[in-house]
Amino acid sequence: MRQVTPLTDGWILHHPEGTGQALPASVPGCVHTDLLAAGLIPDPFLGRDETEVAWVGRRTWTYERDLPAGGSAHERTDLVFDGLDTVAEILLDGRPLGRVRNMHRSYRFDVTGLSGRLTVRFASAYDEAEAVRAAVGDRPGAYPEPYQYVRKMACSFGWDWGPTLVTAGIWRPVRLEHWSTARIARVRPLVTVADGAGVVELAVDVERTEGGAPLDVEASVGGVRARARFEETAGTVRLRVPDVRLWWPRGYGEQPLYDVELTLFDGEGAVDSWRRRTGFRTVELDTSPDAHGTGFTLVVNGERLFARGVNWIPDDAFPSRITRDRYRRRLEQAAAAGVDLVRVWGGGIYESEDFYDACDELGLLVWQDFPFACAAYPEEQPLRGEVEAEARENVVRLMPHPSLVLWNGNNENQWGFRDWGWEPALAGDSWGEGYYLGLLPRVVAESDPTRPYTAGSPWSGSWLRHPNDPAHGTHHSWEVWNRRDYADYRLDVPRFVAEFGWQAPPAYATLRRALPGEELAADSPGVLHHQKAADGNGKLERGLARHFAVPEGDFDRWHYLTQLNQVRAVAAGIEHWRSHWPVCAGSVVWQLNDCWPVTSWSAIDGDGREKPLYHELRRLYADRLLTVRTDGDGDASAGRGGGRRLVVAAVNQAAEEWRTVLRLRRTAVDGRVLAVAEPRCAADARTVALVEVPAELVPVGPEEFLVADAQDPAGGEPLRALHFPAADRDIPYPRPEFEVALAPEGVTVTARTLVRDLLLQADRLDPEASADWGPVTLLPGERVTIGVRGWQTPDPKAARSALYCVEPAG
Repeated sequence: MRQVTPLTDGWILHHPEGTGQALPASVPGCVHTDLLAAGLIPDPFLGRDETEVAWVGRRTWTYERDLPAGGSAHERTDLVFDGLDTVAEILLDGRPLGRVRNMHRSYRFDVTGLSGRLTVRFASAYDEAEAVRAAVGDRPGAYPEPYQYVRKMACSFGWDWGPTLVTAGIWRPVRLEHWSTARIARVRPLVTVADGAGVVELAVDVERTEGGAPLDVEASVGGVRARARFEETAGTVRLRVPDVRLWWPRGYGEQPLYDVELTLFDGEGAVDSWRRRTGFRTVELDTSPDAHGTGFTLVVNGERLFARGVNWIPDDAFPSRITRDRYRRRLEQAAAAGVDLVRVWGGGIYESEDFYDACDELGLLVWQDFPFACAAYPEEQPLRGEVEAEARENVVRLMPHPSLVLWNGNNENQWGFRDWGWEPALAGDSWGEGYYLGLLPRVVAESDPTRPYTAGSPWSGSWLRHPNDPAHGTHHSWEVWNRRDYADYRLDVPRFVAEFGWQAPPAYATLRRALPGEELAADSPGVLHHQKAADGNGKLERGLARHFAVPEGDFDRWHYLTQLNQVRAVAAGIEHWRSHWPVCAGSVVWQLNDCWPVTSWSAIDGDGREKPLYHELRRLYADRLLTVRTDGDGDASAGRGGGRRLVVAAVNQAAEEWRTVLRLRRTAVDGRVLAVAEPRCAADARTVALVEVPAELVPVGPEEFLVADAQDPAGGEPLRALHFPAADRDIPYPRPEFEVALAPEGVTVTARTLVRDLLLQADRLDPEASADWGPVTLLPGERVTIGVRGWQTPDPKAARSALYCVEPAG
């Protein structure tokens, strides 16, 4: 059988500049993390020290260790790198074994009978990118860094939420593989469901040491076995598993997983094996035209879904630091927030098996971008061959995972070509269209025909329409945030919102750790350095000013209100789009996570702390959601009898019907109940029920609002929707009054007045503390108990100091 020798220990890293200094190196790892461990660079995540380490990405770096002899027990020894970042020459005792130039591929070298000093010499990714640019010509991009000229994680060159930390190193495992006679070189598993049975078709490629006798392959799954004979180096084994249990996304059913085992035999016994887990399910993408345009609806096992999604970026600027446990923790956070789809964004990487394993187990659907984002990508060599090789390898690598349901060609590049001035600048030069409409769909069709492919996001399906047309295909909503108020999310109903979001700073404790010794202010040097979006703080302030009086010189108030505005913005979008199911079939929030401590669109910050948005997602993505929307023409805020209708939408994504009585109250901000109605509401499974608000319940003027309450038959807290017809700055709120008391493992707050969007910032009590609630609005006499974990010294005065709420203007 094949024998594996990990090559993890014994590596050294040679410091450049002719110093001759050799450092211990961690493999997997990268140059930055080795320099950090040696104390030779400051932590670039802290203060403004990112700028102090910019030189690292512009140097040549060399890793070395001894390569042991393979011995005589096997005919062949291969040196296998699962990932090299990015441009490197591999040498043994000074003799070249090969050159590589792609972070997204693995590499294998025959070192049979060889031993000696193994050297991996990394060139600067900048040097490679500039050499390719000189050869193929300039191409436009959203950022000035040359990320489109090298097959490397694009966001390592910086993004509007990420630092510029251009890495190099052996970022995935490296090993020696010893084998004889033959080895399993590739297995392409086609997993389908037919007539209640699971079908696994394993296309197997074999590498031999030399021509010889036929080989036998035996496969098993779900108690079923099959055997085939290979006369050459490729063949197929097919298994049919009767009465298979289907894999479902979370919220729709269970996630049974089956072990698939494959063993290769020669005449004397087993010589190699291959094992993976898979799940049985069907997946389709319905893009049929209809009265509203062109749909974009995922269909799993025949069930049409509203995708409750988040965008995923690399969880660390140094991806080699992301452990299996860290992947699991972050994805468990997503699942706990009601998420059922994770989009792996195209400026990052194909993630490790640990990521997709966790998604398989948690029932999280995966939308996988190919790694292209926000730039015109040349299609000439050497890039074209690298793109095809990486695509073919990773499509096959990820095929066993039932969570993977969609391949996407790129992020925003068709949109950029049409709207960002690329088309005239390119003057006919290649820009990636051949990848997205030619090469990549061909690779998917040939290798993985069980999954749908879409050419890009956003993409309307045809050049006959604008790429970002909300009525067709996927839509990215960035006019809101960049230029418009979040109320404008309610102006249209896109078919599928693949990106939208609103910024907010990270948790207070995260900022405090990242900016040691700095007096925090919205415009302090460190806070501004950890804000990478163009005019990001200006957009935060302008977005805030539309709804609140912007606090001057009060960082704590600014911090609370900007986090609250993020909650309000995302809620405005998701509530509106979910209420328009099935016309709109998904929302994918930008973004779930961060790769360092930064002001960004994330729900979980760079230290793993859950921002208020995270807790709001638990409400927004629950199976049942209550919301108030305005239908028709005219202006509902003008008063009763206007041209528009106020409607309560009961969104039911559960498998059971939802029958309830709505309790509607027109209420004054001083606590008086002005009118009450209790209409019945019935929403069938996976549907939305609409109940028009009676005219006498419609709020009039800024001093009134609507409260809609309903019971969730699944139990838990009652569902509530609030409708305020005016901006907070125009509402005559009373001065908030509430009582605070300690409760077992938490804090109880009792309101004496209307208390709008009460938030406990638990990390202000203790950096390790966290709360289980986000912003909550209490009517007079109501109370809430907020669970707090990790608070070592509970104290009611401290709790009160960490509580924030909306206060009257002025």
